Amino acid sequence: MSSSELTPDLSSWIGRHITADSGLDAEHAKRVALTLNDPVPQAGDPLPSLWQWAFFTDSVPTPGLGTDGHPATGTFLPPTGDRIRMWAGGRVNFSKPLLVGVPASKKSTIQAIQEKEGRQGKLLFVTIRHDYTQNGETAISEEQDLVYRRPSPPVLKGTQPAPQSQWTTQVEPHSTLLFRYSAVTFNSHRIHYDFPYVTGEEGYPALVVHGPLIATLMLRAFQNANPDKTVRHFAYRGLRPLVAPTPFHVAGRMLPDGQAELWAEQDGTLAHQATVTLA
Repeated sequence: MSSSELTPDLSSWIGRHITADSGLDAEHAKRVALTLNDPVPQAGDPLPSLWQWAFFTDSVPTPGLGTDGHPATGTFLPPTGDRIRMWAGGRVNFSKPLLVGVPASKKSTIQAIQEKEGRQGKLLFVTIRHDYTQNGETAISEEQDLVYRRPSPPVLKGTQPAPQSQWTTQVEPHSTLLFRYSAVTFNSHRIHYDFPYVTGEEGYPALVVHGPLIATLMLRAFQNANPDKTVRHFAYRGLRPLVAPTPFHVAGRMLPDGQAELWAEQDGTLAHQATVTLA
């Protein structure tokens, strides 16, 4: 099946949904904190921003994984053939914090499927909406954009210069950090820990830093620099991959309209971008 034939055939997948429950276990929250070198939250404390990605994970047995380590497509997610999966970005609305140790649920719904022309050929975008509820109330709603591309050499060089920052933090994405983040998020995508696979099969020069990890670090840097501000909306997108162990910076600046601009940069050019809207 050619990529031009995929989109019409996949329209029936829109609206499919699955649910997942989590006790937001305090011991697992401790593992996330140790991975990120953050303070350990206790039962009843607010779950730090974007840590929901370490819970409600895919419950797929090992035989149900594809060759790239992700759950095979064609069950919840639509079939994508031999396309390579990437985390493109998303948008998160924070209504209230999830609480550690309190049962919660996530409903995931395929919201849109669209094919676009990119620098590396045709790209298939799949948008999933996730709604997180706790004690009968919606705490977080988010849209997650996945992109599937034909196998081709990845674009690793940046072209957009990074702005002047008001805060910045250096990140050293060593292989241990990537492995531990894969473990706490139950993410078996092989580009993050399998060096022979990522270099031999997907054409990267080294292990790839997780998009969700970069987003989490960007937002954490903002909150550390602005502890008096409350985030209501967070929109983020990846411009190019970052690979280990080359250091990069997460940085940002306040804007005059009640927003903040965040980014990840390497060698003076942008790799990821984000916008924060404040309460």
